[in-house]
Amino acid sequence: MAYIDRINRKLQKQFGDKAAAREDDGCLLLEGELENWADVVRAGTLAVSKPGLFKKPRYRGLVNNIRFSGAEIPPMRLPVLQDASLEGASPDVLVLGAGISGCAIARELARYNVKILLVDKEHDVAKHASSRNDGMVHPGIDLRKGSRKYHYNRRGNRMYDRITRELGLDFERTGQYLCFSSPWLKPLLYLSLLYWKWLGLEGVRIIGKEELRQKEPGLREDLVTALFFPSAGIVCPYELTIAYGENAVQNGVTLSLDTAVVRMTVEGGRITQVKTNRGTVYPRVVVNAAGVFAEDIAAMAGDRFYSIHPRRGTNAILDKKVGSLLVRTIASKIGASSLNAHTKGGGMVRTVHGNLLVGPDAVETFEKENFATGAASIEAVFTKFKATSPGLSPGQIITYFTGVRAPTYEEDFVVCKGIRTVNLVHTAGIQSPGLTAAPAIALDVSRFVKELLEDSGRPVEVNHYFNPIRVPIPRTAQMETEERRALIKKNPDYGIILCRCEEVSKGEILDSLRRPVPCDTLDGVKRRVRPGMGRCQGGFCGPLVLKLIAEEKGIPPEEVTKDGPGSMVLWGPTKKGGEDEKNEG
Repeated sequence: MAYIDRINRKLQKQFGDKAAAREDDGCLLLEGELENWADVVRAGTLAVSKPGLFKKPRYRGLVNNIRFSGAEIPPMRLPVLQDASLEGASPDVLVLGAGISGCAIARELARYNVKILLVDKEHDVAKHASSRNDGMVHPGIDLRKGSRKYHYNRRGNRMYDRITRELGLDFERTGQYLCFSSPWLKPLLYLSLLYWKWLGLEGVRIIGKEELRQKEPGLREDLVTALFFPSAGIVCPYELTIAYGENAVQNGVTLSLDTAVVRMTVEGGRITQVKTNRGTVYPRVVVNAAGVFAEDIAAMAGDRFYSIHPRRGTNAILDKKVGSLLVRTIASKIGASSLNAHTKGGGMVRTVHGNLLVGPDAVETFEKENFATGAASIEAVFTKFKATSPGLSPGQIITYFTGVRAPTYEEDFVVCKGIRTVNLVHTAGIQSPGLTAAPAIALDVSRFVKELLEDSGRPVEVNHYFNPIRVPIPRTAQMETEERRALIKKNPDYGIILCRCEEVSKGEILDSLRRPVPCDTLDGVKRRVRPGMGRCQGGFCGPLVLKLIAEEKGIPPEEVTKDGPGSMVLWGPTKKGGEDEKNEG
């Protein structure tokens, strides 16, 4: 009771009688009403009990039920599609969410002879945080030893060479530079090497000014030293998620997009029915990998013991022509404001495609699906990172994007079996370094699912036909001349360039439309083979790609969308034919 009393005194001091805490079934429950969203989040951060290396958490988790009265929280966007295609389906495993976690889990589960259904409410995989991040494979610099983030990041990082090789993806261990401008810090950096060794980071070393200039000539002149972390790397996050999804489908996983969970039936501590917009499903085990909506799924399942407080982050993407002139790897300057409880500080990251990505910032929000980018966010990001590279300029931006992360108040992952609901596995709170951790998280979740299935009387055998190899789409721009000529001779479509900026051929675009994970939108093709990713952002190739999608899918051009239902590109023909032309004359 002493801890509850202490928390309530803090809440009373900050918010008067508008917020209070109590214990509920082993959880810390916050109740009340506040007009400001920042205050709702502040109450959660005041009350949370974070575990330490030698300190166990006081509660299972924090559930923040304080009502936000300052604005209406938008409901989850639901698919327009309504049908009965899933009615009566009875998979062994139902995986909710086709982001990096859900797709990796589905692929790992395909190693067993079980029926797996992977669903997502969006029209494609990797539509939320899994595509809206910097693609950095983190070394784990600022992770707390003993946390789930630390555990899964360390394991996942070591898996990336194998995973990307199997899935046919580009991956580079570029290393990461943490740069400093104060010469007096150098002795402290040598002492810090003991800490990095204790943390399990191998090969960390100190770089002097001369070597730093050779490695990264675009950094500020006053940066006199740096810590170099060799295990850091870069991967394309949406290509990785798509590859995981494709390999999962190739190995027998059923994927249902435009599919949202709207209700669950729980009987005797077990999920018996899952109602979707495409019919009712009867799964043996449910995996909750629903990102920012994981807490909503947990509530439906009667097993909510955590809260998600969404956090927006904006990144800018720079033209390839300037990217390598500013930063060649991953770099950031460390100062008083570089690291805090809400973000790893961001950085300047050269992507596997040669662009430079700058950001992100971190802004708490009550909107889980607002991906709009504001001028203030771009300005804040560029002001911050000009301290790393003075040549940085907003004029170098070709596009930008905003993602919404899904942190818990504990600022840690939730990866466990259900507490009250016996046939449920949670994969929640997966924010950075979730991309790095995903391969390792998938291993544990597949093991949890196997145990739950066997406990329910369903024997689980190994799938001896599982094939971990995914053959990627040929990238003509990356080929040597002779290899490219041979491919074009075999299929002339690879010699027809539709996207000049990224040198994407007609053959590659057609390939993207014929892969195991369905693709029928401009942005879907863009995420797979990059037409529209260059300086002109699809100004030249967009109409050509749209026409090709229409022909391949056998639909009118006006039915081709930018990124799924509701995102029309064309309204219709401007003229109805010869009669209109005659009347106009």
